[in-house]
Amino acid sequence: MTVDITKNTLTRIAATAGLLVTLGLAGCGNDAATGSTPTATPSAAATSLTIKDPWVKAAPAGEMTAAFGVLTNGTGADVTVVSAESPASPMELHEMTMKDGKMVMQPKEGGFLIKAGGTHELSPGGDHLMLMSPAKAIEAGDEVTFTLKLADGTTVPFTAIAKPFAGAGESYAPDMSMPASGMPASGMPTPGMPMGSATP
Repeated sequence: MTVDITKNTLTRIAATAGLLVTLGLAGCGNDAATGSTPTATPSAAATSLTIKDPWVKAAPAGEMTAAFGVLTNGTGADVTVVSAESPASPMELHEMTMKDGKMVMQPKEGGFLIKAGGTHELSPGGDHLMLMSPAKAIEAGDEVTFTLKLADGTTVPFTAIAKPFAGAGESYAPDMSMPASGMPASGMPTPGMPMGSATP
C-alpha cells in the first residue's frame, strides 16, 4: 500500500511539474509570437521640462507682446527650446543684447538652452517668448495657450495668464525710438528697437 501511494504521489508531482513547464513555455511563445514591445513613452525632455509661473503681458489686438516664466529642466541632459507656437499669434524667441551702447531686442539664434538640472528665466527686459501680432486683444485674466518645441522634436504645452504690465514695452519702433504712447507709430515691426525699463 505504501509503495502504491508513493508511486501515485510521484506521478501527480511529475504531471503538475510538466503542466507548469508547458504553461511557462506557452507564455513565452505567446510573447514572441505577438512581438509585443513596451509602450512608447514621451521623451524625458518633454516630460521633465516645465515652466513655472507663466504669464503673458496683456495687449490690444495687433500689438506685440510677450510671455514669461521660468523654464526648469528636471533631466540629466541639456534641453534646448528652439521655437514656440500659440493660436493667439505668430511667435519668435527673443533676447536682449547691447548694440551701440543700447539694449535692443532681437531673435534668439539657436533658441533657449536650459542646462541639465537648471533653470532659464524668461522675463521683461530679458529673454522672452514674443507674440508678434495677436489676432485679438489679450485682456488681463485671459488664459493663453502655448507650445514649446524642443531640439529633439518633442513639444511642451503650457497655459499662461494675461496680466497688465507697464514696463519693458515688447514692441518694435520703425525709427528706433518709441512714440509717447509706447506703441510703434506704424504698427510694423522693425528689428532692433531699444527696450523700455523692466520695472513694472
